[in-house]
Amino acid sequence: MNSTNHTVVVTGVGATTPLGGDASSTWEGLIAGRSGIGHLEQDWAAELPVRIAASIAVDPGTVLPRPQARKLDRSAQFALIAAREAWADAGFTGKAGEDPSVDPDRLGAVVASGIGGVTTLLDQYDVLREKGVRKVSPHTVPMLMPNGPAANVGLEVGARAGVHTPVSACASGAEAIGYAIEMIRSGRADVVVAGGTEASIHPLPIVAFGNMMAMSKNNDDPQGASRPFDVSRNGFVMGEGSGVIVLESAEHAAARGARVYAEAVGQGISADSHHITQPEPSGNGIAHALQNLLESTDLKPAEVAHINAHATSTPQGDVAEIKALRKIFGDDVDHMAISATKSMTGHLLGGTGGVETVASVLALHHRLAPPTINLDELDPEVDADVVRGEARPLPGEGPIVALNDSFGFGGHNVVLAFRTV
Repeated sequence: MNSTNHTVVVTGVGATTPLGGDASSTWEGLIAGRSGIGHLEQDWAAELPVRIAASIAVDPGTVLPRPQARKLDRSAQFALIAAREAWADAGFTGKAGEDPSVDPDRLGAVVASGIGGVTTLLDQYDVLREKGVRKVSPHTVPMLMPNGPAANVGLEVGARAGVHTPVSACASGAEAIGYAIEMIRSGRADVVVAGGTEASIHPLPIVAFGNMMAMSKNNDDPQGASRPFDVSRNGFVMGEGSGVIVLESAEHAAARGARVYAEAVGQGISADSHHITQPEPSGNGIAHALQNLLESTDLKPAEVAHINAHATSTPQGDVAEIKALRKIFGDDVDHMAISATKSMTGHLLGGTGGVETVASVLALHHRLAPPTINLDELDPEVDADVVRGEARPLPGEGPIVALNDSFGFGGHNVVLAFRTV
């Protein structure tokens, strides 16, 4: 299978998020418009200027065996849980080779994180400082490596076609999925497990983002703090978790009789070249990613029925995203149902692209767009049809497309496209 341009499909989904310990409970929470944001109850949070976050709903320590969990950073724990669910959901019964339907030499894993095992690094530094050299865990290095989640997922499923870890801040998870699509499209792999993960709810990341004035400080109303597109939005709320999908060539999926959620149409990537943290206010960088998507695929703007927006609830970023959509799609934006699911999950940084891809794929599968909560007054500059109040049915006839937007510090822009089958 060395020819190019294989059709790529999604055959499995998995997640562990602030809304639930698996993809189905996460989806149910999104459709119900339920917030996963709450107060931080840890003692260390009491004196912080930001005391809210979207913590994981199901602690990984209750899912993974303790001997395994203690050797993994939380970001890797999340990724492993989501990947196991996605792998089983795709219909595989064991790791590659043990399950004869997948060849380990044709299986890849691409799992990204924005800041990797940073909490392990910080915690083990405290151990070194307070308890001495003999108490530092011998597992520290593999736990803090940015490629740790991908490596552990690759070991879990038996991937030998390649294990990769793109790092592009909050666009990391989406870039991982885009890379995986290209691995299959180019003939490098038949199956790829791909997604994003993040575990950064820790005093230092929270204080650092807070001091950048990037986070909401609505400590008195945690469930109302993440307000994408609302006129009163004032920053993002940090979340944690992982979303993973199984991508497969259409030929390989058909040969084993796999259920298919959606076609992975492709990706568009660009860079703002504007500022290390601030979005390009006109949306030009994002527009280039959208244009690149259209030029590299057979996608037509009129097909796009749903967009899972990046929309982090920051004053500049939310507007720049809508400006970009208008630049490329024009009046077609009027029939695109836009959801901002970070209003419920918070911002999972590098895990966002994975979780929101799961949401986008399930939105197509169920033909239902999740609501955007906390949208009391739409910003006048947001010239778009944002789904608010309750979930909205998507067109029930014919093929439709969903886009998943992900943007990151450094000016990274990634747009993924999926189509019903």
